[in-house]
Amino acid sequence: MAGRSKSAAHDPLLDVYLERRANLVRFFAARSGSPAAAEDLAQELYLKLAAREPAAAADNPTALLYRMALNLMLDRARAEQRATARETAWRQTAHQSLGGEDIADAPPADEALASRQRLSQLVEAVAVLPPQMQRAFRLHKLDGLSHAQTAEAMGISVKSVEKHISAALKALTARVRP
Repeated sequence: MAGRSKSAAHDPLLDVYLERRANLVRFFAARSGSPAAAEDLAQELYLKLAAREPAAAADNPTALLYRMALNLMLDRARAEQRATARETAWRQTAHQSLGGEDIADAPPADEALASRQRLSQLVEAVAVLPPQMQRAFRLHKLDGLSHAQTAEAMGISVKSVEKHISAALKALTARVRP
């Protein structure tokens, strides 16, 4: 703020701002309830004043300065309301909630990692099953065929399919531990 240009030195509104900056910060803090927000608003007001062309002298530069400060606060409040409305609309669209609390769709990261590791172990374990056992397991458990449909597709008896699937489940359980 100390490095004002020559044109800013003749700006009565900027001069009033510099004289009353502490009062403006208190004005903002009283209305916003936040000293940090008050400092931000005071800085934003200064930037607006410094960026504009000095206008003709106002009848009451102090009143004009406080009117600008109030308008700045209103603009910020409206922007926050719009942001809150957007956030609420997005949350209602993108999240499920139960009793006013969001329900997370994704599992915690550690559980997701453990699940991927178990899946990888399962895929490896299925790959080393004997061919007939592997085919019976895939048709029944992965493709969703019944025992009878699996037996028909493989050209074997339903009893053989049951034995293959039972043996596959035992082998997979032994290889994939939680």
